[in-house]
Amino acid sequence: FTKSSTKWGDDLGKKEIEKDLAQMKKYCTVIRVIVHTQMKLLHRRQKKAHIMEVQLNGGSIADKVDFARKHFEQTIPVTDVFAMDECIDIIGVTKGHGFK
Repeated sequence: FTKSSTKWGDDLGKKEIEKDLAQMKKYCTVIRVIVHTQMKLLHRRQKKAHIMEVQLNGGSIADKVDFARKHFEQTIPVTDVFAMDECIDIIGVTKGHGFK
């Protein structure tokens, strides 16, 4: 994280990030973002955050990259992403205990 955060500090790093985003707009077919929960807000015993990879849908690839860029390091409530009683597709979920 420390190496990534220093990129945002100087102009050369910002140009490199913008170049990477431009390459995503040109070559990528699927855009996914990595998100995590804020465990301090949940007031539970667990302190380790849940980390998930969420695919962005709707619009063109450029729109998806711009949406992700606009929401870097921002808080997004679950109610803005999912509606009540909405069906969602899950790529894979595991507890990691294997099977018996």
